Amino acid sequence: MATRTPICDFGWRAPDFTLPATDGKTYSLSDVAGERGTLIVFICNHCPYVLAILDRLIRDAKELQSMGVGVAAICSNDATTHPADSFENMATMAQERGFPFPYLHDEDQSVARAYDAVCTPDFFGFDANLGLQYRGRLDASRARPADADVRRDLFEAMKAVVETGEGPRDQIGSMGCSIKWKAA
Repeated sequence: MATRTPICDFGWRAPDFTLPATDGKTYSLSDVAGERGTLIVFICNHCPYVLAILDRLIRDAKELQSMGVGVAAICSNDATTHPADSFENMATMAQERGFPFPYLHDEDQSVARAYDAVCTPDFFGFDANLGLQYRGRLDASRARPADADVRRDLFEAMKAVVETGEGPRDQIGSMGCSIKWKAA
């Protein structure tokens, strides 16, 4: 079921976390935070919306990292109901796709709840002081990639955050598969 992210709550503070990553290390928010901004992305392995943008996300992450933006991806889906999103499968995807950022596992889903993540992909773009400045889409892609020359919404927004400390006031929410929550 497709879900859309809410409007950006400008200045909202990034909740801290400590999560295991597919590279065998453990990362906290301070470990992944960048000097000029931070991008936290909730993704998973199976979602067609994530798979449609993954190459562009990797490209944009590399470019943003070169500008001083820290990047991390988090998978919070219930792997019991969605085995493609297991930690082992996350590690395989990160290695095969050459993720330039840590791919973190939120097994108990506490980080997704703290961020109020609703879908995959869900983008949280923070300024240098970890205040939220962007909660929009990567680009106009949906479950299929958009044209190659499509406007790079996330990249342009985070570039503005790096240059001015502020994200754009007009943002188009991301759309994707709902987070697969564990049964209560």
